Amino acid sequence: MSPILLVLTNLPDQASAERLAATLIGNGLAACVNILAPCRSVYRWQGQVESATEIPLLIKTRPERYGELEAAIRNQHPYELPEIIALPVSSGLPAYLEWVHQETEGPWPVC
Repeated sequence: MSPILLVLTNLPDQASAERLAATLIGNGLAACVNILAPCRSVYRWQGQVESATEIPLLIKTRPERYGELEAAIRNQHPYELPEIIALPVSSGLPAYLEWVHQETEGPWPVC
């Protein structure tokens, strides 16, 4: 079984978060996408301190699918520079990790 990645990104609203989640699942790029409650992000952008309400997404996938997943996020993301961070999952319930692997194995139709 290959390792699993937890990918984080934030979207500006619920509708765009749901569209992205549906695309990732529909194309087999992710086994599960958690759409979290809105949060407030504070960051520096182009020399200015900014803040925005964002919808965090937790995306579970395999490293082999990361390139396609990143491209799908970038293609659908409204931000000029989206946050896309991938963290390796060092351990977890073996049956769950196997399920993530199976769900992202494909081949899947492009939605």
